[in-house]
Amino acid sequence: MAIDRRLLEILCCPVSKVPVRLAASAELACLNRAIEAGHALDVAGKTIAEHVDEALITTDRKVIYRIEDGIPVMLPDLGIGTTQLSDFPS
Repeated sequence: MAIDRRLLEILCCPVSKVPVRLAASAELACLNRAIEAGHALDVAGKTIAEHVDEALITTDRKVIYRIEDGIPVMLPDLGIGTTQLSDFPS
C-alpha cells in the first residue's frame, strides 16, 4: 500500500526531527537479511523477527521506521538504527 505523498512530506523522526523518505529496495533488502540472521534490533534492544515490506528512513539514513498496513509506525523505541547493519548501502 502506498503512503500518501502529502503525509510523507510532513513526517519526520520523532526524536531528531529529521525528515523521512521511503526506504529503497536495497535498504529494505539489507535490513531483511539482518532480520533473517537474527541480528536486527530496534532502539529498545528487542530483536526484530518480522520481515519488513515497507519502511521510512530518515534522510540522514540513521533510523528506519516500519510501515504496517499503510500506517507509519513512528514510535521512538521501534525505530531501527542503520549503524548495526554492516552492509547497509551507501
